[in-house]
Amino acid sequence: MRDAFCRALMKAAAEDPKLTLITGDLGFGVLKPFWETYPDQFINAGIAEQSMASMAAGLAMTGRTVLTYSIGNFPTLRCLEQIRNDCAYHGLNVKVVCVGGGFVYGSLGVSHHATEDMAILRALPGVTVFTPGDPAEVEAVVPVMLRTPGTCYLRLGRGGEPTVHDTPVTDWQIPRALTLRQGSDVALLSAGGILTQTWEAAELLARKGVSAEVVSFPCLKPIDTEKIADLCHRFAHLVTVEEHTVIGGLGGAVCEAAAELGSACRIHRIGMPDAYAVEVGNQQYLRGRYGMDAAGICGQTLAWLGKKKTEEHA
Repeated sequence: MRDAFCRALMKAAAEDPKLTLITGDLGFGVLKPFWETYPDQFINAGIAEQSMASMAAGLAMTGRTVLTYSIGNFPTLRCLEQIRNDCAYHGLNVKVVCVGGGFVYGSLGVSHHATEDMAILRALPGVTVFTPGDPAEVEAVVPVMLRTPGTCYLRLGRGGEPTVHDTPVTDWQIPRALTLRQGSDVALLSAGGILTQTWEAAELLARKGVSAEVVSFPCLKPIDTEKIADLCHRFAHLVTVEEHTVIGGLGGAVCEAAAELGSACRIHRIGMPDAYAVEVGNQQYLRGRYGMDAAGICGQTLAWLGKKKTEEHA
């Protein structure tokens, strides 16, 4: 996903000399093509994320579109006040980019877990939140984000994530959700890099005789309420999947939309409970520990549908 982001950003920088990327002293491997090609559009702010956000606001006030880039919590929670007061309050074209959403940096402990970011950034007035699920969605989302007025948040995985879409995502517009697989028994709704696990869970469910529709939400705020209304109309059960707390993220947004629709559809949320991950391990280990891997999604979905659970989901 990081490579897809860099490719899309370089295309945009070629057309807009005022586009500026600020890094918090990391990402040099993946960002090297950018700063070598556009050295006058690249700044290393150092490990000073609060200053980085304020610097971005100042540059944006001169007419630039400015991106800040760092790991997980650091460009978001560490400088939340600066994003709120300096960037979003003034409607400035600052695009906050988090690399390593969820448990990507799980082995570094809770300080590097980004499991509340979507909810917190989504709560800020005037902030648009993008949560692409794979590299194809990243390349579709980035140019749209750069054209979107005001402050935006882009949540990425790390690197090496597989492309789930069979074909490139073209002509994407805010806030369109993307259906990757049709189904008739249950719909699995996904936001962010957990899409790989959601897709694999649908494959496991198919082996159990359950037809699961898979829908990715590359934009969390605003969310595609028309798609949610359609899904609530067609399914008795929706399952939201996010590598994030179940409070205030995708699950919360879908529940809010369904409540306003007056839908009788049952919505089930898969994600972190109201707790911090105290274990240390790689991303896939922590996904499994908290029921967000494919087997966990499959098992919980079968239980909600009243199907017989088996010990083996693989």
